[in-house]
Amino acid sequence: MRIAIGIEYAGNAFEGWQTQPHGRTVQDFLERALAQIAQEPVKLVCAGRTDTGVHASMQVAHFDTAAHRPLEAWVRGVNSHLPASIGVLWAVEVDESFHARFSAEARRYRYVLLNRRIRPGLAGGRVGWTHGDLDEEAMAAAAACLAGEHDFTSFRAAECQAKSPVRLMHSVSVQRRGEVVVFDFHANAFLHHMIRNLVGSLVFVGKGRRPVDWMAELLAARNRSLAAPTFAPDGLYLCGVDYPPQWPLPGGGRIIAPPQLLLP
Repeated sequence: MRIAIGIEYAGNAFEGWQTQPHGRTVQDFLERALAQIAQEPVKLVCAGRTDTGVHASMQVAHFDTAAHRPLEAWVRGVNSHLPASIGVLWAVEVDESFHARFSAEARRYRYVLLNRRIRPGLAGGRVGWTHGDLDEEAMAAAAACLAGEHDFTSFRAAECQAKSPVRLMHSVSVQRRGEVVVFDFHANAFLHHMIRNLVGSLVFVGKGRRPVDWMAELLAARNRSLAAPTFAPDGLYLCGVDYPPQWPLPGGGRIIAPPQLLLP
């Protein structure tokens, strides 16, 4: 049978999602915990791989198993074998045609940026930080050009393995909530480091180092070297995966769980 699970994790405790020989990734810990319940090796496929330091308030993955267990065992049972920084939120049985990655129609990411003079202590590792004053209205105006289908080469990591740099950005928003600036991105898919590179460039605009129309110029240039440096992973959250309603997933198949932690 095929089981889909929803997962949350604090990425600063692990070296990314994808399995590594050293075994200190989110996938490694989850597969070991699932194997304890299944009593057989388990291989996970996720909706979107996250880098070292990147968090998830809603990651979706699936696995195949011959083990027949109550769905609760894939949640509470698996959680009993996981470190505190990872939690399985739900489990459902799905048809074998479901694929956590290829069945997804879109992903949602949020970047939480603390904008104050003093660096974070309590929220260290869970938010990005910049001490210079930011103009959120200028950043929102600059981000408006990102909506729609574009070639995002200027915001793509050199090591990105995607076959095409073209992505469909459904929406982008920039909002201030007290000392926190929240960037929300909703797209069919994302390139490696794309969001962190976008945030880095938007912060340049917010600090007045570049004009609002610079973002549109970067898009047209298709040249990564012209954009700002990659921003820290600390404040980045995978916070939703959109699936067609045919799949029996929580939320009617449209899973959105924005991280409310640390937001005023």
